[in-house]
Amino acid sequence: MSPPFHRLITPALSLESFAQCTCRRNPRSFRAPHHEQARSFSSTPATWSGHSKWATIKHDKGKNDAAKSKQRTILQKDISIAVRLGGSPDPKMNSRLALAIATAKKNAMPKANIEAAIARGQGLSASGAALENLTVEAILPPSIAAIFECQTDNKLRTLSDLRLLVKNAGGTASTVGFMFEKKGRIVLQKKEGVGVDEVLEPALEAGVLDVLEDEQGRVVLLTEPAEMKSVGEALAKTLGLEIAERDIIYDPNEDTKVALDDPAAAEQLIDFFERLQQLPGISAAYLNWTKGAIDDALWAELQSKADV
Repeated sequence: MSPPFHRLITPALSLESFAQCTCRRNPRSFRAPHHEQARSFSSTPATWSGHSKWATIKHDKGKNDAAKSKQRTILQKDISIAVRLGGSPDPKMNSRLALAIATAKKNAMPKANIEAAIARGQGLSASGAALENLTVEAILPPSIAAIFECQTDNKLRTLSDLRLLVKNAGGTASTVGFMFEKKGRIVLQKKEGVGVDEVLEPALEAGVLDVLEDEQGRVVLLTEPAEMKSVGEALAKTLGLEIAERDIIYDPNEDTKVALDDPAAAEQLIDFFERLQQLPGISAAYLNWTKGAIDDALWAELQSKADV
């Protein structure tokens, strides 16, 4: 016997028509399956994790930019020193300056930066205005005495910017000059077979106060400020060496040096010096610190950052 007619047509009723039945439920409380969000089975990472990749890119870019800025600062310093030691801003008359400019161009330094470095070596700003010397003393956490030397055409602006930077780092402006002693510093060009041992005896006989070696393996001589030029030139001639750098520095007294033991404090100082490098006119920074319990890599990075 065949099934009743109404049983044949009942299965053909759509789910949507059932949802529209007002006698059984509220039509707004039902959502048909085609309105639901489809679930994806893709293996692609969720989009909200993309910020981690961006943070990594941003961090790497920051490190690369800082390295380029540091290299540019060193090259500019080499050009200024070449002008002062060579006695001429003309590279045709100053072979050392010509070499420094060639190195800067090889590292894609802009022409404006090269010209500004040459002017600074003459004691002038990029605009031709005379530069004034400015010294700022401060205490940086953790209790480290610092002396900053500047060459600027706007002393008030440089003083204000530097003091604000020190304050934001948790430091204070304070007189610390008594913790240092002024000395002449002469750096000799590196030469194969000539080190501290070979230079020590003739240097002491010439009146040099101390003979050291820097991180590049170059011999460093410390003299009385007034004798720096005469002693340095005489000794360089005797030893057959060239002078790489020559300036007056603030040498910290041994009994005032502060040992760096806290890695977190060292990281904060690294951040401070990275910001300091962005300020125009800062020519040198002297500190009475010494390596404490922090590891060698962190200490090396900190020293490189402080070499402004």
